[in-house]
Amino acid sequence: MFTIHSKKFILRTFKKGDESSLIENINNKKIAKNTENIPYPYKLKNARFWIKHNLKLNRKKKKPEINFAIDINGMVVGGVGFRKIEGHKAEIGYWLGEKYWGQGIMTSAVKLVTKYAFQELKLKRVYAHVFPFNKGSVRVLEKAGYKYEGRLKKDSLKDNKLIDSLMFAKVK
Repeated sequence: MFTIHSKKFILRTFKKGDESSLIENINNKKIAKNTENIPYPYKLKNARFWIKHNLKLNRKKKKPEINFAIDINGMVVGGVGFRKIEGHKAEIGYWLGEKYWGQGIMTSAVKLVTKYAFQELKLKRVYAHVFPFNKGSVRVLEKAGYKYEGRLKKDSLKDNKLIDSLMFAKVK
């Protein structure tokens, strides 16, 4: 896998040595609340699992999932990637360390990886599920050209509660 460069950051694969900056930036109640699968507290064992998981994925020829670290000055400050890569479509997911919010980093990252999905992976549809209370994520998707497609009732299980999600997608 290759890297994608922007003016503010680099998108690259996760690697050994990323654990401490990953923990530093992802271990946040607000991030955990607004995402489906990120635990809080986020511990060293979680970081080790994530790095190992991505190293294994990177060795596969046909990838069911692709994840990029958002790297600023060698530090992992966020992540963006695709899961459920099936046929012509994939689901995008992302997170960003709180001290980097409001700087346009995530919108830029989502635009870059969406372009990657269409050009390199030859996908025709990239979609996202967002919790209705996650206004920042909704704005990111809208600014990145994703369109609101509807509300999925009781779509996600978070903290033993069923939560609606909003569906956004971008098609080529």
